[in-house]
Amino acid sequence: MDQKGRFAYLIEQLMELPGVGRKSAQRMAFYILKMPAESAKKIGQAIIDVKDMLSFCKICNNISEGEICAICASPNRDSQRVVVVEEPSTLYAIERTGEYKGLYHVLLGALSPLSETNGTELTIKNLIERLEKGGISEVIIATNPNIEGEATAIYLTRLIKPLHIKVTRIACGIPVGVDLEYADEVTLAKSLEGRREIG
Repeated sequence: MDQKGRFAYLIEQLMELPGVGRKSAQRMAFYILKMPAESAKKIGQAIIDVKDMLSFCKICNNISEGEICAICASPNRDSQRVVVVEEPSTLYAIERTGEYKGLYHVLLGALSPLSETNGTELTIKNLIERLEKGGISEVIIATNPNIEGEATAIYLTRLIKPLHIKVTRIACGIPVGVDLEYADEVTLAKSLEGRREIG
């Protein structure tokens, strides 16, 4: 492979990343080319280490260095509540708030009502098996407020309700600091649905 071929190959590989188009991939490739060799090697090694040393927790599907992640292994978590999220990135966002002390279940995606996917690639079956073992009193569904997330939330609710477990959905609505006149109709509707008593 010649120099031009190697550079084109790097661009193609960078385009495999989500949200990276040709222009972004070219910009990254040029940046990598200009980096000191040691810095570029560190990036490459970090990618290899992630693939070699990390996997998904066998209980909740969070990213883990062992079979069970630190959250599932902790005796200090509220084991009666489980927040269901689409991706580990959402789990980390919730953890950063410091407000939630329960457990999680990561679906590794969402149902797509517009495609022919039946959700078998998701971890829904694992979630139901986990709930059937008992000990969980509430499932908090924290899927994204879009078509896929809503479809997933509805589907999960139908599966969980017969198990006599409380199912709740995170509130969606007006972000703090936004004037109501600029909110779209769906956001306003969700805000009204998720209203709560004051005091």
